[in-house]
Amino acid sequence: MATAGDEEPIAPSDSEDADLQAKGRALSSPLRMRVLRLCAFESRTNKELAELLGVNPGTMLHHVRTLVNTGFLVAEPPRTGAQGSREVPYRATGLSWTTPMPNTSYVLVETFLQQIAGLESEDIDTAWLGLKLNDAHKKELLDRLFGLIIEFKERGPDADGATYSLFTAFHPDVNPPAPAEPTT
Repeated sequence: MATAGDEEPIAPSDSEDADLQAKGRALSSPLRMRVLRLCAFESRTNKELAELLGVNPGTMLHHVRTLVNTGFLVAEPPRTGAQGSREVPYRATGLSWTTPMPNTSYVLVETFLQQIAGLESEDIDTAWLGLKLNDAHKKELLDRLFGLIIEFKERGPDADGATYSLFTAFHPDVNPPAPAEPTT
């Protein structure tokens, strides 16, 4: 909920709530998340997206329209394609970066798994470790990680750069280790 200064929280209007729900539904699909990633630095047509993601162009059109209608993709000026056909390229707006995405962690994990399918293991840099942190250190770690990600995002793309994806996950251990035995 929004707030105005020190006043009570302002409840979203019905139209704002409906807009947030539509955006949440739009971001609830790993396929649509992959479309946004593919259109982040290069405009792509419905046909190009369908080919890259191995789906039917009609199915892709549904997903593209959903992303356009919720503001996550924007159509660019039409261009002439193969054999003189009219093509509409789409580019991601970046709105997904600032849109609240409650309960979408599993969507992002599934999107990540789809993104790495078929890659060679040496093409994926991973790290995994267990930590035991108090609340202050947990907050510090998350703030610094998020700050670093924001710093690189705000730099914008390198003209001579290659595209990469970054996925992070921070979660409590389901089966934490037993407490250490007291020493005497």
